[in-house]
Amino acid sequence: MQTQNTLAATAEGTELPKDETKKRGNYDSGEDYVLEYGDLRFTFNEEDFRQRVEQAAVKLQFVDPGLEEEELEDLVTLAVNGEIREPGSPLGEHVNERWFELVGPADRSLVHWLRRLVFRGAWLDQRVKEGELDVYFHEESQSFGYVQRDRDSELIELSPEPSWQPAAYRR
Repeated sequence: MQTQNTLAATAEGTELPKDETKKRGNYDSGEDYVLEYGDLRFTFNEEDFRQRVEQAAVKLQFVDPGLEEEELEDLVTLAVNGEIREPGSPLGEHVNERWFELVGPADRSLVHWLRRLVFRGAWLDQRVKEGELDVYFHEESQSFGYVQRDRDSELIELSPEPSWQPAAYRR
């Protein structure tokens, strides 16, 4: 059995007043990984967490979709531990070689943004599950978004994420 990994997260753009967080549910797909922010505690099974980390890295333009098993393992290690001590793939080696481009200030590091996007995705999914948000498909951009039911389906604007394309890993 895998040990439970706990990550600290900041979720700028998704923070709620403390009194509202108590009545909201916490995202839960398993007990392998735990992400906490304030009063929120999100738990993930291994597969869910791995998929979310890869999706976050793709959104940040750091990797292309469809990572090999060893590459994904290194990426998850980076998200969980904040570093890759013993790379198991070319991706892990790439991270270590380009470390100073990826680390930056705490709120601007690749690790921060991987964790932030995993948290934000789970937070949004939980709001959909609870009926507070609906998923919206935008035909022109061919992208998905979220709308608030109680505000006449007002589109939620998510804070933009930076691009790591200049330091991206490419096979």
